[in-house]
Amino acid sequence: MPHTDREAFPENRFEARPATLPEAPSDLPGLPLTRQCPYHPPKEYEDLRARGPVTRIRLYDGRQIWAVTGHAATRALLADNRLTVDRDKAEFPKLARMLALGRPDRHPAMRALLRTDPPLHTEQRRALLPSLSLKRVQGWRATVEAVADARLDAWAARPPGESVDLLATYVRPLVTASMHTMLGIPEDDRERFHDLLHRHFDAVPPLGEYLLALCEAKQRRSDAGEAGLGTGLLDDLAGRVRAGTLTAEQFAHYGTVLIVAGQDVTVSTIALAVLTLLSHEDELALLRTGEAPWSNAVEELLRFLSLTGGLVRVATADIETSGEVIRPGDGVVLLNPAANRDPDVFENPHALDLRRGVRNHLAFGFGVHQCVGQNLARLDVEVALRKLFDRFPKLRLAVPIDEVPVRQGLVFSIGALPVER
Repeated sequence: MPHTDREAFPENRFEARPATLPEAPSDLPGLPLTRQCPYHPPKEYEDLRARGPVTRIRLYDGRQIWAVTGHAATRALLADNRLTVDRDKAEFPKLARMLALGRPDRHPAMRALLRTDPPLHTEQRRALLPSLSLKRVQGWRATVEAVADARLDAWAARPPGESVDLLATYVRPLVTASMHTMLGIPEDDRERFHDLLHRHFDAVPPLGEYLLALCEAKQRRSDAGEAGLGTGLLDDLAGRVRAGTLTAEQFAHYGTVLIVAGQDVTVSTIALAVLTLLSHEDELALLRTGEAPWSNAVEELLRFLSLTGGLVRVATADIETSGEVIRPGDGVVLLNPAANRDPDVFENPHALDLRRGVRNHLAFGFGVHQCVGQNLARLDVEVALRKLFDRFPKLRLAVPIDEVPVRQGLVFSIGALPVER
């Protein structure tokens, strides 16, 4: 679940030119998306890196775009206002065939934050950042820890040799409960909220309907002069709706995008972090002895795992970078998992080193589109892992690692995590 204002882009930013790149050699590589190991990016990223930090690739449909693997180039381009995320005003490359089947306007809510550029994007961030500050999020720590303890207590009461799916019994409920707290979902609505998240093939439409109804309910309570309306982000936004500085539709859109964008990636990160630590016993021992602080461990795990398959942009002007020139209309995929394994920045980058103390990874992106929910994601990851491994020092996988079901794609995840204590 890491801004400076930018000048507004001109309305007519560029004339899309899908074939702006020169004719490529026949051996131009494709975009690798498949991981051979759950906690390592596709091995072909190193082949791309050997071609240079910025290189041309072909997509499944034959289109050429730029792939960026270098840390310095990725960081600079993420902060460059000549790259746009606005899919309504640029012909965005589709990284996988399945994405070409979807309609970009299917869910208008998902345009909030994710598909807007400054100055609109800056305005949207300003509406949310105060509610997601480090101080505010740390105030929710006790609640998240209590949920973790309750889940682990329930598991401890079961027979010791019994295998459980940690994803279903611990990780997902913990992240959902954290989302309850962050948003300020009323206690009576939490079972319904859980069903909206986990029992719909596409959660966006029902979530939007629920949030609109919730906004109306909060307004009625406020009009009736009821005290103690809540302290979550949605309560903050409801106050702005009442003041006339935000619409009910914006309220629903912001809530929807935070839930959808933050829930699954955080769940996957925690689950993969457990799998990674169980596969690196020496590093896990450093955590248990205190030689590796949890704060360092979380950052290193975020760097090491980097579950997304890349951040897509389109150029609106000429950009010179790493000896190449990206032209207006060119598609760009910023491979932050590869950037986080750049040997020019991280010594022995393919090794997990929980004492590394890394703070310059790009797991949350960089620049104006850096993840607004990163403080909550860090809290969830740290609490979930620390509570789990402190409580069950003999935790182990219940199946061989190659039998853990994986889900390949633009966001890598696992389908289950069978463990024993």
